[in-house]
Amino acid sequence: MLLALDTATQFASISLYDGVSVLAELNWRSERRHTVELAPQVDALLALRKITPQDLTALAVAIGPGSYTGTRIALSFAKGIVAATGLPLVGVPTLDALAYPHIRADAALCALVAAGRGRYCWASYAPGPGLPKRTSEWGLNRLPEILPELPSPVRFVGELSQDDVQFLYGHGNTAPDIVPSALALRRAGALAALAWPRLQTGDFDDPTTLSPIYLG
Repeated sequence: MLLALDTATQFASISLYDGVSVLAELNWRSERRHTVELAPQVDALLALRKITPQDLTALAVAIGPGSYTGTRIALSFAKGIVAATGLPLVGVPTLDALAYPHIRADAALCALVAAGRGRYCWASYAPGPGLPKRTSEWGLNRLPEILPELPSPVRFVGELSQDDVQFLYGHGNTAPDIVPSALALRRAGALAALAWPRLQTGDFDDPTTLSPIYLG
């Protein structure tokens, strides 16, 4: 039983995954309350499925890019569990987990998470089936600076502000391809699905050296 944790931005998500299905998932806007909310929400998630901490067999955690403080909270929480239990730990880039459910064969993808001051952490991904294939380095830019770096056609997924959504609609000759906000939630279930294949091959991260991806 895999517990996946993501507090990389003001939005948080946790899930339980058995290698086949997401058994339970909680998603909420935590703002800056991750520290006080994460542990009670994990307890609630386990109780929802009548699972005890002893039933867990591994952990996955979003390692950024994202908020400096937010990313550290889930990672520190996961490392604490690993230190007490010896369970394997897998770190997954936040943008990979965001992109995973939205990759299509007909367009590249740009995944974004809010980074403050009108900037986004972002990366682009190749079209096609399978696991996310990044085609750019991690970026930290405002949207007008990102657009020249992207292929065409491209679809956008993530935490776009309403001002930037309007900017995209006014930028080109056709309506932009933007994943609707209700479908663009960054879900720990996707994080778990990316971590699971690594766990099956014994590709774990060293909890003493696993570090967040910080930009800026």
